[in-house]
This record gives sequence, structure tokens and C-alpha cells, in this order.
Amino acid sequence: MSETTLADLAHEVRSKNAGPFWVTMELFMRDADGYRIAADESFLNERVIAGLYRVEESTVQIFRIPSLNVVKISFPRPISQGSLRDRDMHAGQHHVPLARLPVGRPSGRDR
Repeated sequence: MSETTLADLAHEVRSKNAGPFWVTMELFMRDADGYRIAADESFLNERVIAGLYRVEESTVQIFRIPSLNVVKISFPRPISQGSLRDRDMHAGQHHVPLARLPVGRPSGRDR
């Protein structure tokens, strides 16, 4: 049996450009229980995002919106949109590592 991931608990996980220099990802959770997991700062925080996307932890911004069961994450694009080395012009595939993040039971340990 495979591990439960954030994508399993979400209605949608998506990423998009937030201008040519930033990426924004959104987790639209199915219900309040899934939102509690995704919004748990001991599970999903700036350090986790920095590790997944190889960006500076201090540049990661996380917005938790409980009334909508949404977590929004933004960070600078490692390569600006449209530059010679840009492999995802619209940042449409950046959400995949986040969506595949395994969800375990909250343990309180540092991740």
C-alpha cells in the first residue's frame, strides 16, 4: 500500500507564475481535516519548501487561509521566466514535489 500524499488529501494542487520572478503554489484541501494537516507548521513550513525546491528558506512565504481550506506558498523562481535555461515557462509543473509529499501522522518531531 502506498503512502498518503498531500495530493490525496487535496481537491487540487497547482502552481503558476506570480510574475517572471516568483512561483506560487496552492493546496486546495478537500476538507478541514486535510487542511489541518497541510497547515500544520510542524509538517509544512519554510524549511520543508526550501528543501523541496532548493531555495533559500528566508525567501519562502506561506499563507494559510482556514476559511477556504487553502495553503498558498510563494518563493522566487530559481530561473526567471523565459530565460534561456527556463524549462517550465508557466511554472505549471512546480507543484509536483509538493503534491507527492508524504503525509504521516503528526509526530511533533522536526522534519
